[in-house]
Amino acid sequence: MTRSAIPRKTRNQQIYYAAIQTASKQLSCALSKELRKKYGKRSARIIEGDTAKIVRGEFTGVDGKVTKISIPDRGVNIEGVKKEKLKGEKFDVYVHTSNIILTGLDSGDKWRINKLEGKKATAARADEKPKVETTKSKEEPKDTKKATKTKTTKGDNKE
Repeated sequence: MTRSAIPRKTRNQQIYYAAIQTASKQLSCALSKELRKKYGKRSARIIEGDTAKIVRGEFTGVDGKVTKISIPDRGVNIEGVKKEKLKGEKFDVYVHTSNIILTGLDSGDKWRINKLEGKKATAARADEKPKVETTKSKEEPKDTKKATKTKTTKGDNKE
């Protein structure tokens, strides 16, 4: 996709005509005050299994588990958020992530939790491995002093 210097076109490319990879990265959500204090971050990527609360829109105040994430619809479905058709059928409503606050994180993904805590992502695998102690023999420290050469008046080198 070509870039444009016109702000309107650039904005539309980033929001409405974004590729699936770019659009999926945009599905992040604000964290609650408790989670902000715990992890030191304002937002996190939302995944299925997280607990979220809707703070704006028609379903304000609904708190529930995230059941589906739709990248093309740019929304999240939460338990208990359904609308009814005229014939009586119920269907899922997708809420935009800007209208949601995460109140609980699914701790099944160790890499995600380590990323939020600021640890290296490989720390989870290091914890699972059994630690094997190896004994290291103490070697004598090498003499790191550099030999200096000085010239005498006759031109002989001494160390």
